Amino acid sequence: MNRTSPYFNKLSRYYLWYTACFGGFLAALALLEQEGMPRLWIGYSFMFATIVLYASIGVISRTSNVSEYYVAGRRVPSLFNGMATAADWISAASFISLAGGLYLHGFDGLAYIMGWTGGYCLVALLIAPYLRRFAQYTIPDFLATRYGGGAGGRGGPVRAIAVGATIIVSFTYVVAQIYAVGLIASRFTGVDFSVGIFLGLASILVCSFLGGMRGITWTQVAQYIIILVAFLIPTMWLSVKHADNPLPQLAYGSVMPKLAQREAELAADPKEIEVRAIFSERAHVYQARIATLPASWERGKEEVQRQLDEVRMRNASLAEIRAAERALIAYPKDAAEARTIWASLRDANLKRARPPAPHATPFPGDDPAQSDIRRNNFLALVFCLMLGTAALPHILMRSYTTPSVRETRGSVFWTLFFILLVYLTIPALAVLVKFDIYSSLVGADFTKLPDWISYWANVDKVNPLISIVDINRDGVVQLAEIAIDGDVLVLATPEIGGLPYVISGLVAAGGLAAALSTADGLLLAISNALSHDVYYKIVDPAASTQKRVTISKLLLLAVAFIAAYAASQKPADILSLVGAAFSLAASTLFPALVLGVFWKRANHQGAIAGMVAGFIMCLYYMLHTHPGVGGSVAGQWLHIAPISAGVFGVPAGIAVMVIASLLTAPPSRRSDGMVDHIRSPE
Repeated sequence: MNRTSPYFNKLSRYYLWYTACFGGFLAALALLEQEGMPRLWIGYSFMFATIVLYASIGVISRTSNVSEYYVAGRRVPSLFNGMATAADWISAASFISLAGGLYLHGFDGLAYIMGWTGGYCLVALLIAPYLRRFAQYTIPDFLATRYGGGAGGRGGPVRAIAVGATIIVSFTYVVAQIYAVGLIASRFTGVDFSVGIFLGLASILVCSFLGGMRGITWTQVAQYIIILVAFLIPTMWLSVKHADNPLPQLAYGSVMPKLAQREAELAADPKEIEVRAIFSERAHVYQARIATLPASWERGKEEVQRQLDEVRMRNASLAEIRAAERALIAYPKDAAEARTIWASLRDANLKRARPPAPHATPFPGDDPAQSDIRRNNFLALVFCLMLGTAALPHILMRSYTTPSVRETRGSVFWTLFFILLVYLTIPALAVLVKFDIYSSLVGADFTKLPDWISYWANVDKVNPLISIVDINRDGVVQLAEIAIDGDVLVLATPEIGGLPYVISGLVAAGGLAAALSTADGLLLAISNALSHDVYYKIVDPAASTQKRVTISKLLLLAVAFIAAYAASQKPADILSLVGAAFSLAASTLFPALVLGVFWKRANHQGAIAGMVAGFIMCLYYMLHTHPGVGGSVAGQWLHIAPISAGVFGVPAGIAVMVIASLLTAPPSRRSDGMVDHIRSPE
């Protein structure tokens, strides 16, 4: 679409006014904070204003037209589609967890940035332009039509498997986004975590339920602007604070030597060594208990029962009695449960007993073999994230929304540009925050801890997001005494850096925008797959357009509430959930998508066999090696972590698809013609 067109100019004016109004809103809140406005009201203002904004765009963009609901009428200009796709892409994992991962893991955390950025290059080169030339509504549409077969040539089995993969991948991913919504809402409004989830869900539903892809697109453009401003302002502030340079991408290079020097000082600090020795001793105690099971479990149960009886007999305070009762209730129910719990506590203490690896050291380890394992896992994770990115249904769906193939190519360029504005800032933020904590918090007096620590510790009292305990009882904070969840780092950055609270509200609004924008796209991908590919294409091909849209909206509601319930159970950390989604997408969908475009010989039977084989291999490896679902680390192949299961699933899917295609009849001439069409020059 020509950038001088009236439609493009009108959109540009709308969003320039929106950006100016948002800037005015920030300035007004900053002035009100100076005048004494309570922090809680600032948090409420950001949450209320942004949710009302997104809901308003959803109401304005409501539609019952099939083309508008599924693909925004195929008239989104490349610049704005790039912004919307970037918002769809910059999920809670990117906004909230990436910097935290880099803070905790140093160089190893770069695997996410390299994998996701490189993956979008694969989208641009291998997938997106060809999908736009195909001009349908969903990814199962492409696969079913390309590979044919099924009743009436509608690709029944292929379509059904693709729909199943879309639902599993997108549902796993959307649970992580809704979890982040609950985390942000509970921190900045004071509501319960579960209540915060359903508050955010209301905003998601108004956008996606009323307007479909049309409403989501224009909401995501607005959300990207908030994401960018929210991420850059605190990072630039910290950059000026520690390096006197407002460009964090350049400034953090000068902070790295200071951080390395501070890391060396802490590694040799006698107090740090003392704390790590205490953690090591605790780990040995748990190991000794495990080695003497079940006798150790029986002795332990008798001891906690004796302590409860003792406090009751001496008429202790109610608080002491309740504490003793909780200790008895929390004690393992049997020896098998004790083994699992004590092993987890042993590993946690061993982890904290090790000195932290230097931030800039790649693949740190106590010996060359351990370093090799870390390097192999780094490369495997990059591989899975790249190929998973190129197969994510909610991202690939955006290829259908532009007016032409040329606009799709332009949209991919703009998407990469807008993503990199944030991604190039994330490593800088991790280093700046790490240096701030190492130089300001470490060494502080326990009686003078900043308020933000208690705020974040109370967000989740069962699994605290941050914990600082005086292990060696010297009254001074050591680095080894700090346990911080990676998911909290970005949200707490303004408070860590001593910035005004209005910036904390801004960062919360940015995190909320990132989670909501991705959740919108994922829920629409699921509901469209069910309504269009299952109901319309398989169950009722004669359904009217109005009925199809209505069915999609009802399914979206159902999926949204199921996902919200799953997120309220806090199933795992955000990055783990997202990583699982990428490995499943890569293993199941990537081989069929790429071979469907570039290999004419790929056929119906091969697509079915390849998708099933890739999915089963990936899922089996995850379940077989992840301790959280009954697996064992001892079952890992080549020491590859379960998050990178796609490194086995993708080759299995490609190999089985190629072999099955060669052993069965070639595809029809119609399929050959389709491949020639989607690969022909524009």
